[in-house]
Amino acid sequence: VRYAAITALLNSLEFVRQNFENEGERNVIMQTVCEATQSPDSNVQAAAFECLVRIMQLYYDKMRFYMEKALYGLTVIGMKHEDEKIALQAIEFWSTVCDEEIELQIEEETREPGQPAERDNYQFAKTTLPQVLPTLLFLLTKQDEDADEDEWNVSMAAATCLSLLAQTIGNDIVAPVIPFVEQNIRNPDWHHREAAVMAFGSILDGPDPNVLTPLVSQALPVLIEMVKDQVVQVKDSAAWTLGRVCDLPIECIQLDVHLHSMISALVAGLEDSPRIVANCCWAVMNLTEQLGGTDLDTYAMSQYFEGIVTTLMRITEANVNENNSRTSAYEAMATLASTGARDTHAVIAKLGVAILDRLDATIAGIAQAVGIDDRLALAELQSNLLNVLTNVARTLGRQISEISDRIMTSVLQLLNANNGKQAAAAEDAFLLVGALITSLESDFTRYLDSFSPFLYNALQNHEEYQLCSISIGLIGDICRSLGQDAAQHCDQFMTILLQNLESNVLHRDVKPGILSCFGDIALAIGGRFETYLEV
Repeated sequence: VRYAAITALLNSLEFVRQNFENEGERNVIMQTVCEATQSPDSNVQAAAFECLVRIMQLYYDKMRFYMEKALYGLTVIGMKHEDEKIALQAIEFWSTVCDEEIELQIEEETREPGQPAERDNYQFAKTTLPQVLPTLLFLLTKQDEDADEDEWNVSMAAATCLSLLAQTIGNDIVAPVIPFVEQNIRNPDWHHREAAVMAFGSILDGPDPNVLTPLVSQALPVLIEMVKDQVVQVKDSAAWTLGRVCDLPIECIQLDVHLHSMISALVAGLEDSPRIVANCCWAVMNLTEQLGGTDLDTYAMSQYFEGIVTTLMRITEANVNENNSRTSAYEAMATLASTGARDTHAVIAKLGVAILDRLDATIAGIAQAVGIDDRLALAELQSNLLNVLTNVARTLGRQISEISDRIMTSVLQLLNANNGKQAAAAEDAFLLVGALITSLESDFTRYLDSFSPFLYNALQNHEEYQLCSISIGLIGDICRSLGQDAAQHCDQFMTILLQNLESNVLHRDVKPGILSCFGDIALAIGGRFETYLEV
């Protein structure tokens, strides 16, 4: 009965705002929930903590009195509970406190000068740091080595909460966490080693970069070494933390000291287990995004570029995508292709040819993909390959003309074989065509006759409105690239665009793009656009 009552209360909390405005009624509700957290029934306790999470979400501004009187103590004790479902809800309570206070900080930063605050920030997270933080750090060591890595557990929840805490209180998180890291990072027990690495990685988003720089400099040699740890959980967290480090402002990393050993460790990690591959790919992407740029003659990663690309190509040869490792590797290739400096363009061109070979192989395999799982896996692979080729085309510019005939042949074969079955692959194929149009400019004209039937079909496919939207963008690209020469195609473009604008079926988000496209057409063909003004 008590469980049913507390569940009913949980489900009705959104609708009792009037009761919460009344202090007497609010006190009764809060007393009932707080007493339920001490129930002998674990289900009632878990539901009571879940109520507190929801109450904090909905009524933060009313919680100051209750935090001081009861909630600090109750939730810290709850986090240590041996029953995981109770501990998880108690940790979630503090994650919710952080979420609310981060939102209040954003409101404060965006408020006009002199405008009063709508809500007060009581800084519960900062006030209770001495009680909550030691508990979270202790819980980080409670990993279950046999648990499924996708299964939400106490140590994962504690790491998430710690990360939110760092975002909430900034620099104040550093001093109390670093001693825990230093004491445990060399611990023979892998649980403590992994907890230390996870703690360090979790506090990198929040504090000022100038506070983090000396810590990162000190920690990097150890983290790089730990990517080769004997225990997979430690390696995984070390690779993830390196990814977080690479996401910091690049000034935090002493490139002349650490870049070589970091890239060596990440490339070695790319050939490790799938979960480590995904984190190493993320780290490589963060690094190249910060260091690179297609307008640079060279960049810090140029000397490593070909080695990284070669390794990524090798690990994606196998037809497996465990832990999204293959998808992550293709994303890393796409990012490298979009950020490589000019001295890497020869490697990017070779990558384009190799990826095109793989795309052709998948098109040949469409007929063999019988089951729905096979078809979905093939479509995902094709999307990965198309994304890499899109970035290759954007980076190489007119140089892409050397393989543009092959690319368009493959795209047309893919669209023909796809025949509307996999919208995502078709969307990515159209994005690739858009990149080719931009790179080739007027030279794209020779492909228009063979491509336009697919373009018109997509424009009239109102059910797949995202594909339709991309197609409208392509018309804009074509007109900008061809200029006056686009006029011969504009009657057909305008007819379909006007039909789409009048359509009651087409998703309304597509229609602003049509109006923008009219502008592109008008700019391209100039005075000839007057013909369409009467319409």
